Amino acid sequence: MTVRRVMGSEVEYGISVKGQPTANQMVASTQVVNAYASAHGLTRRARWDFEEENPLRDARGFDLSRDRADPTQLTDEDLGLANVILTNGARLYVDHAHPEYSSPECTTPRDVVLWEKAGELVMQRGAELASQLPGSPGLLVYKNNVDNKGASYGAHENYLMRRDVPFGAIVEHLTPFFVSRQVVCGAGRVGRQQDGSESGFQISQRADYFEVGVGLETTLKRPIINTRDEPHADPSKYRRLHVIIGDANLSEIAAYLKMGTTSLVLAMIEAGFLTGGLELAQPVKALHAISHDFTLQTAVELDDGRTITALDLQWSYLEKAAAFVEQGHEGEDPAAGQTKDVLDRWESVLTRLGEDPMQLRDELDWVAKLSLLESYRERDGLDWDHAKLHLVDLQYADMRPEKGLYQRLVRAGRMKRLLSDTEIERAVTEPPEDTRAYFRGQCLTHYPEAVAAASWDSVIFDLPGRDTLQRIPTMEPLRGTREHVGALFEAHDTAQGLFDAITGR
Repeated sequence: MTVRRVMGSEVEYGISVKGQPTANQMVASTQVVNAYASAHGLTRRARWDFEEENPLRDARGFDLSRDRADPTQLTDEDLGLANVILTNGARLYVDHAHPEYSSPECTTPRDVVLWEKAGELVMQRGAELASQLPGSPGLLVYKNNVDNKGASYGAHENYLMRRDVPFGAIVEHLTPFFVSRQVVCGAGRVGRQQDGSESGFQISQRADYFEVGVGLETTLKRPIINTRDEPHADPSKYRRLHVIIGDANLSEIAAYLKMGTTSLVLAMIEAGFLTGGLELAQPVKALHAISHDFTLQTAVELDDGRTITALDLQWSYLEKAAAFVEQGHEGEDPAAGQTKDVLDRWESVLTRLGEDPMQLRDELDWVAKLSLLESYRERDGLDWDHAKLHLVDLQYADMRPEKGLYQRLVRAGRMKRLLSDTEIERAVTEPPEDTRAYFRGQCLTHYPEAVAAASWDSVIFDLPGRDTLQRIPTMEPLRGTREHVGALFEAHDTAQGLFDAITGR
């Protein structure tokens, strides 16, 4: 009955080389990651540990064979690409043709936004540093999801859930929620269809790239509900819900509501609180239709023949969430303030979307972008297929502080915020204190030369006098916190001392 759970985000950034539209994006992405790593003393030997990863395990009870998998699904293979573990517990790496930042594990929606925003600074600085290399024409990174040539790249979310929750219940209750939540957290896009060939504006950047309801894929035949069963934690207790249907948000409020409302819906599913009645007749068709109508008037068909708008779907989930939280809970909720805040903001946003979406031009990405675009259209008499509007769309997501339109809106006080620049700067180097990310990050801060590798669920040390590497498992995401191990880092100057204290040797 709370927004609190272990969760995080992964964002692939768009990248381009100035004056070189056909440049190798994998090379450019590698330059961004390596430039940041080199400038911040992260060129240590520590590597990412792929040993425990299994991206082809399906929540429906089977493993996809490697010979049938698309190469992009084989995320457990070390391809030798740039891959850095940051002292804030995050991972900065090259995912095929894009630089990607995976946040450390967090327990509240606000913290996810905080460490995702820290990732924006990391990526921006990496691009700046790479652009300063001799002979570099300059690299640009964008927090967006499409290149308008038919390609899309992800902004994924991860939520830890109880293993005993039937996967069928997850599919039933999350599908209508995911189809409709874009009205709150869509990033907005000029152009429709995957290649942007159809003139117009739509709410979501990613919607047109989803083709099936349920599946394991992430790059082909993308599903609304992804079935990857790779918990990065004790598999007997936990399931990691890997959500691939969200947009990359720059608005702090949109990102906060995306994580917070989803966490509440998952809590209701875990508690068996939700009942049926909102199943969509054609979820993929509904997803596209809702995205293509920024007036929010489109009604989609339910299984029982009724029709309903995206706003009404969201209202239904909100009303149930409010009743769910009102029931109370056992014990004290350390995130009670955020739980109430998410409910209040959710209600306020849905109310104003129903009255006039433009009231939210300073809170939601798609509305802010639409407002900018409409001002250009009115001033210059532009049709939706005009090239200038596509450039405005792209410039909204530009990570350069002096060029990005979102950044300019923030500086002008035209976008509301949740966070301060000071706390974002701190999160660039410091991990959350209430998850295992604290242990991972502090190991890299205190004993960088002794950490041979790390992953979400372990830290591996190379200790003097040992013939083999020594692994410390971190399978429980809520252990390894500052409260749990903070005193150990204060007491031990060496990794050997820390290892002996933890293992009792």
